[in-house]
Amino acid sequence: MHAPNCCSMLQQFFCKESLKIHARLVYNLCNMTYELIAPCHFGLESVLKKEITDLGYEILLVEDGRVTFCCDEEGIARSNMFLRTCERVYIKAGQFHAETFDDLFEGIRAIDWKELIPKDGRFWVKKARSVKSRLFSPSDIQSIVKKAIVEKLKETYRTDWFEESGDDYPLWVFIHKDEVLVGIDTTGESLHKRGYREVASEAPISETLASALILLTPWNRNRILVDPFCGSGTICIEAAMMAAHMAPGINREFLCQDWEHLIPKKIWYHVIEEANDLVDLSVETDIQGYDIDPKVVRIARENAQKAGVGDLIHFQQREVRQLSHPKKYGFLITNPPYGERLEDQETLPGIYRDFGERFRALDSWSAFFITSYEDAQRYFGGKASKNRKIYNGMIKTYFYSYLGPKPKK
Repeated sequence: MHAPNCCSMLQQFFCKESLKIHARLVYNLCNMTYELIAPCHFGLESVLKKEITDLGYEILLVEDGRVTFCCDEEGIARSNMFLRTCERVYIKAGQFHAETFDDLFEGIRAIDWKELIPKDGRFWVKKARSVKSRLFSPSDIQSIVKKAIVEKLKETYRTDWFEESGDDYPLWVFIHKDEVLVGIDTTGESLHKRGYREVASEAPISETLASALILLTPWNRNRILVDPFCGSGTICIEAAMMAAHMAPGINREFLCQDWEHLIPKKIWYHVIEEANDLVDLSVETDIQGYDIDPKVVRIARENAQKAGVGDLIHFQQREVRQLSHPKKYGFLITNPPYGERLEDQETLPGIYRDFGERFRALDSWSAFFITSYEDAQRYFGGKASKNRKIYNGMIKTYFYSYLGPKPKK
């Protein structure tokens, strides 16, 4: 993957809109032949929907935990490169009703697999899930789907044997109320793996969730951002990447980069070049991360350097009761301790009390934090302006917003 390059002054002026404009040109000039499915954290569908719309693609459906949209082959590459808040990108292969395994077999067999999987492609059902459906055994679903695709491709390629020596095409099958949805994973390793966080603190927040939390706030790169519980630095790093217009996928690779029958290499060269041209590391920022643990602070610095934004963030060992800043209208965006372990629960009232006191001592600031701690508002010292329920994995959390005044123009 190419190293980031700074964009010109003209590109700096226009880069906020360039992704959107470029995609709309492509949308108007090309036939939109693919439906893509982008899963995300439950509760963050609206954030992902806006991201996809800003890339210039048409939203087809928004459901719990995923967004379906339409694009061409370049859109597959650009979605993987530029979307910050989805977990991965699937090509929708087919959708049909099935109440029996015969229905499942025939439905899978009816899909035109030669358009998606070449003769030497290696394919398997990596994940099968069934909810409120007559077909409920994941292992049986996986077996039937694999068998049906093999039978279809035997007819298509007029052969009885497939070496499966080529590229990987992992499949995803989701059955809900007897409605079968089949997708092919284009991403490979989950999109939250940006490539900079090999070492994490004890209870890290994922990169995709961190980005979504930032996008749920009015913060922009001209405003101060402080994370007083920064851990391995994820929120600060994601904010710095946004400030520098650095694509989240710029330092990693994707499974579909080898699928030349679907996405020609020249498309990938163009998308990588587009991502590199947008990067602006000359931007001035005030992004700070604090943590009480010096080892964790050292990890955060290392992660920021690996991400290419080390010079845009200031990390410091500091406990929350020492939180301060001389300027006005800043943002606190953070992932404080939840107390998931019993031995940590005794310390939570004091942590949230100190956090609230230091926040109120800041001049005209706003605070945003995610937690599963039920007494968070009580000890923080007041009811939030608003809150949003978000599932962080299997943990139900709330993202609390304490909105301060807007700066004067």
